[in-house]
Amino acid sequence: MSVSTVAAAPSVCAPLPVLGRDVTVPLVTGGEVTYAALDYAASAPALQRVWDDVAAYAPYYGSVHRGAGYLSQLSTDLFENARRTVAEFLDCREDDQVVFTRSTTDSLNLLAAALPADCRVFVFETEHHASLLPWRGAQVTYLDAPRSHREAVDTLERALADRDSRGPALVCVTGASNVTGELWPVRELAAAAHAHGARIVLDAAQLAPHHEVSVAGLDVDWVAFSGHKLYAPFGSGVLAGRADWLRAAEPYLAGGGASRRVGRREDGGVDVEWHDSAARHEAGSPNVIGAYALASACTALTEAGFDTLVAREQHLVRTVREGLADVPQVRFLSLFGDDAPRVGVLSFVVEGWNSSHFAAALSAEYGIGVRDGLFCAHPLLRTLLGSDPQAQGECGSPESAPGEKSLNAIRVSFGAGTPDEHVERFVRAVKELVADGARWNYRTEDGRCVPDTSA
Repeated sequence: MSVSTVAAAPSVCAPLPVLGRDVTVPLVTGGEVTYAALDYAASAPALQRVWDDVAAYAPYYGSVHRGAGYLSQLSTDLFENARRTVAEFLDCREDDQVVFTRSTTDSLNLLAAALPADCRVFVFETEHHASLLPWRGAQVTYLDAPRSHREAVDTLERALADRDSRGPALVCVTGASNVTGELWPVRELAAAAHAHGARIVLDAAQLAPHHEVSVAGLDVDWVAFSGHKLYAPFGSGVLAGRADWLRAAEPYLAGGGASRRVGRREDGGVDVEWHDSAARHEAGSPNVIGAYALASACTALTEAGFDTLVAREQHLVRTVREGLADVPQVRFLSLFGDDAPRVGVLSFVVEGWNSSHFAAALSAEYGIGVRDGLFCAHPLLRTLLGSDPQAQGECGSPESAPGEKSLNAIRVSFGAGTPDEHVERFVRAVKELVADGARWNYRTEDGRCVPDTSA
């Protein structure tokens, strides 16, 4: 299935059980309310099933790859089985490697460290900073934000055709924007890259929690994603794909686990033979609980079925867009148009409001958690907001006081664990704030807009 097409499903499933679904929070206006977590694009709550799996294993964990005892052997088997589960989840090719990392950012920095000499890198300005910034040792070409799938492919083809050598090249592209939620034409971009002798890495941090991702079907060379966006706890990530560049590179970290043999030389130095497997880039005692949790999330999503998960998510997207269609002060941000296929991520600005002020009021007065700022995608937000895309800004912090113009935006995001009530409450809250204003006074404190409780 192409990620540029939203799959249809026969019915809308119930939300999956997640941690925190019954947490209550205080309102500045008095009383408490069940917290509406609508910031999935930053970190999704852990699935209850994942948490239960981790809790059941926790008493049995031991040092991976390093012990003859029962618990060490059990943990090693579980760790390597997790690797196989992730490979199946991603539909990896037979000779692909699955390397466990700390996050998408860590995965892409690992790949950046493994680039061949004189490798050229091509990145759209629309990328999250995790994809935009790791390529410091390479010659990087930054591509302007396209306004359609066709323009994205054409822009990449021109850039690849114009490069001054036929040496190694890498294209880095997102599967779904962390700002607009829009799906990118990954398969078409991969075909363009390969036609010009380049490889491609897919940043699937926002795609994998929402859509099936097939490394083989999309024909990408690598895919990177994070556990904390896939309904697993923090601290785990994956880089999966072709092994040759990874085997040829110096280990990402030097130490135990990455080395096969170490010996002293007569001149006093040390000779090292590094592993050729994924262990080459997994030095140190691995995060076995993180890997197990990530694999558990992969299994849970697969068993739930992405067709039904997508159907539910699109129902929630429609609830937001249709519910706010008659509020002209709300402007949704988009590259490819309002009707472009997207995951459950929507960013918007509200006429007459500072974005940080609006987000603070949603939290303090309605118990709704959203994100405001530039979402670690500064050039893209600057382009979408009509300001200089080269201007600098702070990630996630307001630039002005409540009531003043803001160059930040507000992002609402949801997924498999989001109840209808949370999204419906969000729509009602936005309408009330636009119509009636905030019921409380706010001030800026330590770079954040917060309720003024000094009175």
